[in-house]
Amino acid sequence: MSIKIEDKIETLPQSPGVYIMKGGRGEILYIGKAKNLRARVRSYFKQIGDTRYAVRFLITKVKDMDYIITSNEKEALILEDTLLKRYKPRYNIRLKDDKTYVSIKITVNERFPRILVVRKVVKDGARYFGPFASAKMVRETVKFIRRIFPLRVCGPSEFKNRVRPCLDYQIGLCSAPAAGLISEEDYRELVDGTIMFLEGRNRQLIERLRERMFEASRRLEFERAARIRDQIRAVEATLEEQKVVTQTEIDQDVIGYIKKDNTIAVQVLFVRGGRLVNTVSYFFDDIVVDDREIISSFITQYYYGERFTPDEVVVRGGMDDMDIIEEWLSEKKGKKVSIRIPQRGDRLRLLEMAEANAGESLRTRLEEERLRGDVVEALKRRLRLRKPPRVIEAFDISNIGGREAVGSMVVFRDGRPYRDGYRLYRIKYPEGPDDYGMMYEVLSRRFARKDETGLPDLVVVDGGKGQLNIARKVLEELGIRDVDVVALAKEREEVRGGVRRTRGERVYLVSAKEPLFLKEGSKEDLILRRIRDEVHRRAITYHRKVRGKRLTSVLDTIPGIGRMRKKALLERFGDISGIASASIDEITEIPGITERIARTLKKALESSG
Repeated sequence: MSIKIEDKIETLPQSPGVYIMKGGRGEILYIGKAKNLRARVRSYFKQIGDTRYAVRFLITKVKDMDYIITSNEKEALILEDTLLKRYKPRYNIRLKDDKTYVSIKITVNERFPRILVVRKVVKDGARYFGPFASAKMVRETVKFIRRIFPLRVCGPSEFKNRVRPCLDYQIGLCSAPAAGLISEEDYRELVDGTIMFLEGRNRQLIERLRERMFEASRRLEFERAARIRDQIRAVEATLEEQKVVTQTEIDQDVIGYIKKDNTIAVQVLFVRGGRLVNTVSYFFDDIVVDDREIISSFITQYYYGERFTPDEVVVRGGMDDMDIIEEWLSEKKGKKVSIRIPQRGDRLRLLEMAEANAGESLRTRLEEERLRGDVVEALKRRLRLRKPPRVIEAFDISNIGGREAVGSMVVFRDGRPYRDGYRLYRIKYPEGPDDYGMMYEVLSRRFARKDETGLPDLVVVDGGKGQLNIARKVLEELGIRDVDVVALAKEREEVRGGVRRTRGERVYLVSAKEPLFLKEGSKEDLILRRIRDEVHRRAITYHRKVRGKRLTSVLDTIPGIGRMRKKALLERFGDISGIASASIDEITEIPGITERIARTLKKALESSG
C-alpha cells in the first residue's frame, strides 16, 4: 500500500458519505457508501482484517481514492446509486437496464393511460411492472389483461387524431376512449383494475369488482354488470392458477442469492397476498465485496425509480445500513416497509426456495457459458484466427440504389448478443450504389473511436473478397493490427456436372485465396448464421424506418393533400407502400382527392422509389 493511500485514509472524515476507489490510470474501480468513511475504508486495508482473496485482489489495484461527504446515511445511499449509474465501476454490483428483460408499463400520468410492453424502465411518472424474462409471455399476458380491462395502446398522435373506433375496439381489446365511447371515470376504473391485477392484489380486486357489479345492478345497468361479472370470472380463474406459498396476506419480495467464485446469481420471488406471481434472475460477475454490501447495493438499485415496493423484503443476511434502507423504502412506498431476516417459518421456506432457484439459474448459466466457450474455440480453429473471438463485431449495409443508405453494427460477447454495443449509422458521403464506399465509411467511423470503446477480437463484414479488403484497409489505416477480419457471403447456387446445388455461406479469410464453406448445422455455422441474421435484420429495419420517414414526408409536398387527407390516405391504405400500390380509382375514393391530385401523388411516390 502506497504512502499516498495511507495518508488519505488517515485524513478521511468520520462522517457519512461515499468513497471512490481508483486504479493507476484514474479509472474508477469501486464505489461504496458508509456511515463512517474513515472506519469503512480503513477496514479494507487492514493487513489483519479481511483476508479473502477477492478483497485483497481489489485493494492491490487501488492507487488513489476520492470521497464525498453527505449530510446523512440516506443521502449517501442515494448518491452511491447515482454515481454507479454514471461511472459503471467494474467491481460493483451494477443492476443494468438489461434488454433481455421486458416490463409492463402503464402511463398513469396520461388522461387515458396506455398499457405497453417496454425494455427500459425510466423515471417518467409511469408505473412499471416486472421485469419478465419472456417477451412473448408478457405480450400474451398484456393481451389477456386487455380482454378483461380493455386499455388503449395507441400513441398520443394516433389517439388525438382518431375519430372512429379502431380494430382493437371491434375485437374487444380497447374501450375506444379516443372515439369518446367511454367516460374518463369508467376508464380510470379499468386502469385501477389493471394495476391491482399486475400487483397481484387479486382478492382485493375481486371484492372491488363485486361492489361495482352490485351497484350497476341496483341502477339497472345490466349490460355493465354483465361486463364486470366477466371480469370477476377471468380474475378468479387467474387466482386459481397461482400457487399459494404462504398464509401471510401481504406483498413480499423474497431475495435469495448464491455465489460461485466471483459470480453471483440473485433470484427475486414476487409474492402477492400469499401467492407466488412471478420470479426473475440476475447475474453479476467480478464481484469482490462481502455479502452485506452485495445485498445492500442490490436492494438500493433494484427499488430505485418506479418499481413497485412491497410491504416486506425478505433476505438472508443483515446489512450495515438496514435501518436506513428500511426508512428509504418506507418513504418511497408511503407506508411502513420491513426488511426481514427469517430464522424459521414460511419466510425462511420462501428464502430457501429463492436460493435454490438462484443456484439452479447459476448452474444453467455456467453450463451455457461452457458451451458458448466451446463454440468460440471451434470458431477460432475453423476460421484460423489468432485468438478465440470472445468479442465479435459484425457490419452490414442496407440501401436501394444508394438511396437512404444505412449501416448497422451488432456485437456478440461469448456467443451472445450484447445489445448495449449495437450501433446504427446513416451513410453520409458515397453517392449512388457504392457498397465499398459505404462499408468504408461505417468501419472508419466505428474504429476511429477505438480508444473510447475498445476493440473486438473479430470483425465480420457482410459481403465477399471486396468487403474483406475494405475492412483490412480501414484497420491498417488506423494502425489496428491485432483484430482478425472475415467476410461472410450469402449462399449461392452452382451447377457442377449438370447438377444444380446450393452452397451455404462462404467465409472469406485473409489467409486463404478461396472461401471457406462451413458445415451446415455445425457450431461454427450456427453462430455465424445467427450473427449474420441479427446484423442484417438491424440494417433492414433501420433502412425501412429511414425510408418510411422520407416517403411519408412526400405526402406533405403534394398540393391538395393536407393533414386530414394525409390521415385519410394512411387510414385507408395502411402505409406508404399501400398507397403506392393502390390504383388511381382507389385513391380518388378518398373524399376531396381528385384524379389530378391522385396522379401527382402516384408520380411523386414512384420517383421517390
